[in-house]
Amino acid sequence: MRLTVWHAAWMTKSAWEDLAETIAIAPYPVQALPADAQRAQGCLAALGITTRSWLGAVVANTGGLLIDHGWLRVLGSGARELPDVLSYADPAMGGLVVALDVLGGQFAWVTTKPGKRPTIHYFGPDLLEWQDLEQGYADWLYHVLRGSLTAFYETLRWPDWEAEVAGTGLDQGIYAYPPPWSVQGKDLSTSTRKPVPMGELVAFHHDTAKWINSGTEGK
Repeated sequence: MRLTVWHAAWMTKSAWEDLAETIAIAPYPVQALPADAQRAQGCLAALGITTRSWLGAVVANTGGLLIDHGWLRVLGSGARELPDVLSYADPAMGGLVVALDVLGGQFAWVTTKPGKRPTIHYFGPDLLEWQDLEQGYADWLYHVLRGSLTAFYETLRWPDWEAEVAGTGLDQGIYAYPPPWSVQGKDLSTSTRKPVPMGELVAFHHDTAKWINSGTEGK
């Protein structure tokens, strides 16, 4: 009987406890926005997940996570100007966008082959293509909360970026010109930067990628 009770408790245990402990020891600021209970239930039902998963725990317990002064916005049930995790679903690439960075980069949870577990892919403003990070959602978020952002974004940051990013709205991203994908835009400290609506910034990156891949640039 004792084994049965323990097994049932394990099967219904939320991942939030482990996630909260990891947030508490993150090497940079992490803010968990208040969850919207009704929207959270809708997201969980639509995704077919439970709070036993890290994605389910983020959705159920937060409106989203603002990580490293808001550089990365991990989507949850939505809060203030931050959309919920269903808002950036992209049927064309068969993935669920689970986070956005302040430069308009996207992290998506994607199944690449039938029968394989989904992995996190990143579309960045510097390479303008999807890259498979070969990590599941929980593994990716765990490493993010343990400090991986510092090295991951080393070439995309500029002096005193923290204050600029913290002052950017949750529905905004930072547009840089020359853009990070260009030769002239490799050093963002020399680029002109301004906040723009996040939706427009994301669309700009994808439209630019299509333009470059079409071979029309330079013609």
